[in-house]
Amino acid sequence: MHITWKVLLAPAAAVLAAGLTLVALRPAYAATLTEVTNFGSNPGNMRMHVYVPDTRPANPAIVVAMHGCGGSGPGFYSGSEFASLADRYGYIVIYPTATQQAGFGNCFDTWSDAAKRRGGGSDPSSILSMVSYVQRQYGGDPNRVYATGSSSGGMMTNHMLALYPDVFKAGAAFMGVPFNCFSGAADYPPGSSKCTGNGGLDRTPQQWGDAVRQAYPGYTGPRPRVQLWHGTSDTLVPYRLLQEEIEQWTDVFGLSQNPTSTDTPQSGWNRRRYADASGTVQVEAYSIQGAGHSLPSAGMAAYAVAFFGLTTPGGPSGSPSVSPSSASPSVPPVSSPPPGGACRVTDVVNPWNTGLTESITITNTATTTVNGWALAFTLPAGQTVTSAWNATISPSSGQVTARNVSYNAVLAPGASTTIGFQANHTGNTARPAAFTLNGAACTLA
Repeated sequence: MHITWKVLLAPAAAVLAAGLTLVALRPAYAATLTEVTNFGSNPGNMRMHVYVPDTRPANPAIVVAMHGCGGSGPGFYSGSEFASLADRYGYIVIYPTATQQAGFGNCFDTWSDAAKRRGGGSDPSSILSMVSYVQRQYGGDPNRVYATGSSSGGMMTNHMLALYPDVFKAGAAFMGVPFNCFSGAADYPPGSSKCTGNGGLDRTPQQWGDAVRQAYPGYTGPRPRVQLWHGTSDTLVPYRLLQEEIEQWTDVFGLSQNPTSTDTPQSGWNRRRYADASGTVQVEAYSIQGAGHSLPSAGMAAYAVAFFGLTTPGGPSGSPSVSPSSASPSVPPVSSPPPGGACRVTDVVNPWNTGLTESITITNTATTTVNGWALAFTLPAGQTVTSAWNATISPSSGQVTARNVSYNAVLAPGASTTIGFQANHTGNTARPAAFTLNGAACTLA
């Protein structure tokens, strides 16, 4: 999966609605991302960063936002729009950093027996400790806790909703897989996985639903509402797994496999909604036409936050009150090179028999901002790109150029962004020998 799977998003509407008491802690300057080192029990050996907006309700909602494999909490913070939406709507964002290794690196554990058991330990227990910390430290509302994430983080989103339906109110999983899809750590890498390889597993809705019910035997309380996103051209975490996720959660809610409504909220976004007898949408799924392993893209975070019900005081909604398409930034043109070629590239390759994924982190080490970028490099012979995330890459082999997308075009001095791609190979799994950013040579770490 690749779960380098890193990711991004967009804006929404007016500020917190009437009836909420707002508390301004630091009115003179903006909130910053802060690392918390002693948040409680941490069997997953994870890191925790938290973003607390300066203006928020007395008992703010909590959103746990999780990166993809090879990523980090700070990387997901800088590469997504959840923090900017938190400034607008007053919720707190937890950004966990995974450290588990299963063919990649920094992946959320959704494969081990411990992680599949409620209270079993590993990453799910560490994430619960982070939520408890925010509730203690900042008065976080225990009735408004939500999960979201991309790729590996999307998988963990489904995981947390299954294990802890009494903790999480709703979740939004981007490019995820159903709960209990992986049989173990050896089943995780995409080249050999029964879950994601060759199109993914095909179980019945009841089999998928039983997996969730068995995660918390005897639980009869309300279940978290679920929003699911997938690109139709995703080959890393195959698109057909979206249907398996739909089958799992509709079965958990006792809903029909036929959607109660379908629409196109934006061009190329096909949405299916599954409502209960009262008309409440419990499950909704977005198919993004032509998208690869590159979600969420600009505008999608606003839909997730609206689905959580955080944009209005009246409860769950389905769409942000401001159209993300009108609020999303356009892609800036490529700027001039940073002075002196002041850029650094870190490149990590994760190969298997005939394929590989590559995670590339670009850092602007200059003293001026890069506004629009193009990273050029030459792929080793025999490597052919099949999908990319957080960038567009063309052509698919030889001398290629990775260009920014709308949400990661700006690199301030010292800032980084991480992109990645999946490729086939004929035996040569080396990384490129050199990179240039907007025509200027970069240092290769």
